[in-house]
Amino acid sequence: MEWSADRIRETFLKFFEEKGHARVKSSPLVPKNDPTLLFTNAGMVQFKDYFLGKEEPPFKRATSCQKCMRAGGKHNDLENVGRTGRHHTFFEMLGNFSFGDYFKEEAIKFAWELVTEVFKLPKERLYVSVYKEDEEAFRIWRDVVGVPQERIYRLGEKDNFWAMGDTGPCGPCSEIYYDRGEEFACGPNCGIGSCDCDRYLEIWNLVFMQFERDESGKLRPLEKPSIDTGMGLERIASVLQGVPSNYETDLLFPLVKWASKLSGVPYGRSEKSDTSMRVIADHLRAMTFLISDGVLPANEGRGYVLRRIIRRASRHGRLLGIKGPFLYSGVKEVVKIMGKAYPELELSRELVERVVRREEERFSRTLERGLQIFQEIIDELKSRGEKVIPGSEVFKLYDTFGFPIDLVLEVANDEGLRVDLEGFEKLLKEQRERARKAWKGGAQKVVSPELQRLSLEHPTLFTGYEHLEEYAKVVGILKGEELVESISEGEEATVILDRTPFYPEKGGQVGDTGTLEGTDSLCKVTDTQNITEKLIGHKVKVLRGKLSVGDYVEARVDEERRRAITRAHTATHLLHKALKEVLGNHVKQAGSLVLPDRLRFDFTHFEAPTKEELRAVEELVNRWITENYPVKIEEMPYDEALERGAIALFGEKYGSVVRVVDVGGVSVELCGGTHVKRSGDIGFFKLTSESSISSGTRRVEAVVGPEALKWVWEKEKLIEELKGALQSPEEQLTAKVERLKEELKEKERELEQLKRKLASGKLDELLKNAKEANGFKVITAKVDGLAGRELVDLADALRNKAKSAAVMLVGVKGGKANLVIALTKDLTNRFKAGELIREVAPILQGKGGGRPDLAQGGVKDLSRLQEAFDTFYSLLTE
Repeated sequence: MEWSADRIRETFLKFFEEKGHARVKSSPLVPKNDPTLLFTNAGMVQFKDYFLGKEEPPFKRATSCQKCMRAGGKHNDLENVGRTGRHHTFFEMLGNFSFGDYFKEEAIKFAWELVTEVFKLPKERLYVSVYKEDEEAFRIWRDVVGVPQERIYRLGEKDNFWAMGDTGPCGPCSEIYYDRGEEFACGPNCGIGSCDCDRYLEIWNLVFMQFERDESGKLRPLEKPSIDTGMGLERIASVLQGVPSNYETDLLFPLVKWASKLSGVPYGRSEKSDTSMRVIADHLRAMTFLISDGVLPANEGRGYVLRRIIRRASRHGRLLGIKGPFLYSGVKEVVKIMGKAYPELELSRELVERVVRREEERFSRTLERGLQIFQEIIDELKSRGEKVIPGSEVFKLYDTFGFPIDLVLEVANDEGLRVDLEGFEKLLKEQRERARKAWKGGAQKVVSPELQRLSLEHPTLFTGYEHLEEYAKVVGILKGEELVESISEGEEATVILDRTPFYPEKGGQVGDTGTLEGTDSLCKVTDTQNITEKLIGHKVKVLRGKLSVGDYVEARVDEERRRAITRAHTATHLLHKALKEVLGNHVKQAGSLVLPDRLRFDFTHFEAPTKEELRAVEELVNRWITENYPVKIEEMPYDEALERGAIALFGEKYGSVVRVVDVGGVSVELCGGTHVKRSGDIGFFKLTSESSISSGTRRVEAVVGPEALKWVWEKEKLIEELKGALQSPEEQLTAKVERLKEELKEKERELEQLKRKLASGKLDELLKNAKEANGFKVITAKVDGLAGRELVDLADALRNKAKSAAVMLVGVKGGKANLVIALTKDLTNRFKAGELIREVAPILQGKGGGRPDLAQGGVKDLSRLQEAFDTFYSLLTE
């Protein structure tokens, strides 16, 4: 293929390199330092702080091919994927950027040169659009580049004005279109700006970032206007390769053919099967890249989007007739296509395959359970003669069981039922709104003008790496939200010093405690927090005297507590490394808490570690402790730190210069926390628990040093108590417990046999006391010691023996009461167990439901039991 995707990508990047642009590697799909975004959705995301002026860019011009994801949040193309030839979840965005360097004329000339002289697209097929008020861009296209005026379209703000948000940098944009020919037209009125069909394909968007919009909506020119462009690789590949859609390029068509071969369904047979193959092709790429970048299936956030993508692709495989897990075997096909440009894919291929297969198997089980629940809903609706499945039931299937809406519609159609889609969509919209509000992005703490002034005039100097005591001046006292001049004995407030040895809580490490002692005052510091980026606040209670702004104090950190925290923090770094060594390099920190008495560490992993794996982690950490490695701490440029292999944690904000903590070359991380001098200072490390906190995220807790020794002593004490209670030596404790368990099981078996005998004996008694009602028996009884399955078994036995009967049993066991109503099949055309239980259960302060022949529920008040039995009889004889 003359213009392969690899060649297009390299040609674009090389073209701009030769124009003085720095080639920048694609950033991960999970944005760094930007909680406002679910995924990286454009090439400019990694340069956002440069455009906002928060950071000084190390280069004036840049070019990149950025991995992008649009399947959640504001930018969500998921539902359109597969139904059109140009929508994707995962795609690649080619771009060139200028940070206050060149502007409109150079950007336009670069773009025209590349598409006409390098890609050699015929000029007569190219059109451009500009913002309707952007006369400068219009003149450049017409007078400098030479595009005929009739090929330049002026469009409104919706199409040709770009903004980062409601406020902030923004500006007009200009787009280049390629005319694919009349065969792609949607009708006689097809044209740029008037329709959204596939004839005039937008291939490149040039954004001219030249304004800043304030809260009133007023536009102010930027001092250094910038350029941000984006060209979808899949789109330009479809043009250069002469194929009708992105899915027939060399980026995606091998995956379409793979799905076709696996299913035995030829591509092109029908639109329905073609859509399924396109969905599988797109989603295979998305799941492979997401998992490679550290995202794992979960029930919220990014993990939920990944789970939906895997399940959606799995569902389309079922529509093609593919049985069982299959997506995992397509991961290697993605690596074949994309591995040259993204070599990290091969490194994580086995992990991706394992995660995808596990999720497919899980979805299969979930789908089976969902089908069972769905059938029960359908049976219940039919028993009541209803024809519409409520939106609430559909939403429960979708949200709880991941049940695809198209499958709901398909099954409903087979059953002759309609679906309340409007109700479902309303609930879905409400859920999305809740998720949007719950997402961490956006809102930032509002800082008062007084605190902003204090930040500028008296930023707190942190000296706690070298000192635990410091002579400091009080520069501010914050009581609630207000700055005050002084506080007296018994009062609580937040004290701001000009310099402090107290470490403020961040990076998982808790804040220091200690004392502030002045000439006439003594304050207890209970916590230390960052008030702003430059102000450290000491939460205090005045124990003696009066503290005022301008006073000087002796600030003393609780030394013993600080040393305990440093032991735990350095141990956390070693734990992180050990988890990577034992479980795999895919492990990433998802959160931590460093306390003086224990540590907690959350990490991404797709299954529970085995006992052997946890033991291996523990052994590794303790080995590194006994090696007594030196802990070296250096400051260096961020890029240099990454080149040295330092681990940067997602969610942490790093400046251009970072602090690197190196524990003997074993663990190298970017960290602002406090640490021991040598690994041996930790003393001893002991894992105390492991658990799941969400799908794809695990949590371990541990103790170190003296606290670890205390933990061991507690276990020894427990063993001594067990030895006494079981009257057994330590080495025989396990065997003794196993013997007792077997004896207990045997006693339980004997008890069950006795229960069955008693229940069997009751059958004749209950049948003997049954009432007659229109040719069938009505059996009602309260049964002690039976519940759940046992109560249902007794009801079944009564039905079978009575031949034609209606049974109502209330079982009482363990302080709880259960209700069962059972009907023989011959009665279900006259009565419904589910309807009967809804009538009688409220009498006993309970509720229930079920099938026409069997219903179950729970009840609370048995004082009106006879009334419930009488009502049951009346309902059957009315």
